Amino acid sequence: MTSSAVHQPVMLDEALAMLDVKPGGRYLDATVGLGGHAQAVLEASAPDGRLLGLDADPEAIAAAGDRLQPFAGRITLRQCWLDDAPEAGADADMSPLDGILCDLGVSSLQLDTPERGFSLRADGPLDMRLGPSSVASAVTARQIVNDWPVEELADLIYEYGDDRRSRRIARGIARRRPIETTVELADAVVEAVGTRPGARIHPATRVFQAIRLEVNRELDRLAAFLTQARGMLALGGRLVVIAFHSLEDRIVKGFLREQSSGDEPSFRTLTRRVLRPSTAEIQRNPRARSARLRAAEAI
Repeated sequence: MTSSAVHQPVMLDEALAMLDVKPGGRYLDATVGLGGHAQAVLEASAPDGRLLGLDADPEAIAAAGDRLQPFAGRITLRQCWLDDAPEAGADADMSPLDGILCDLGVSSLQLDTPERGFSLRADGPLDMRLGPSSVASAVTARQIVNDWPVEELADLIYEYGDDRRSRRIARGIARRRPIETTVELADAVVEAVGTRPGARIHPATRVFQAIRLEVNRELDRLAAFLTQARGMLALGGRLVVIAFHSLEDRIVKGFLREQSSGDEPSFRTLTRRVLRPSTAEIQRNPRARSARLRAAEAI
């Protein structure tokens, strides 16, 4: 079974409703991944709606291209980082836009490919770069794990992983250096802090999150992208963001609060409270459980 066959786009119905997709509209999927959301937008915007799909990961772009082949002529795909969206939109003659969708989750293609270094359960090299080619970060997870001073590593795990055991974890990682694989890193964390019976997530989950965010500068890129979004949208265009942890969601929430208030607001918030996936969706797709959707309209 192919990745596109098993891929389940998160909060699809809610995203489409908030985007208010219309025939003939112009839409941006700023993190196209395996193309699940993009396919639904293209179907809803038929017969002449257009979509620009971006992703830093060339493997995701290739997979999305295969999935979206039936929409050739209405879909443009570009490999680039999230904060390069304005340039990509201009190059593709896709401005102004009627809607922007940004799903910030790591795709199943990345999680389920051990050699990418995202999985703590399947052994692979410590990489974690979302874009492993020319758009990739200059730093890899291996360099952070093995070369960073213990105090800096602890600060990273605390700030980006929200783990209060960060200093114990950092010291435990340092004791095991050099660490070459994902399973070695996960084992070092377990050795440092142990496991709790019945815990829902692996003890190293937040450590992997923190390192991945730093490797790809994801939070900086998200903040920059949000400041660019209004300039890409037509009046009445929609911005929909699906975040998967509190750091991302805090940035989105703060941005929308700031931009929807004051004397000259640029957005009208559509989600008074954050939207979460339904119980039924979480049962179908456990990876959706941490998703949080916020939306706004350009005014």
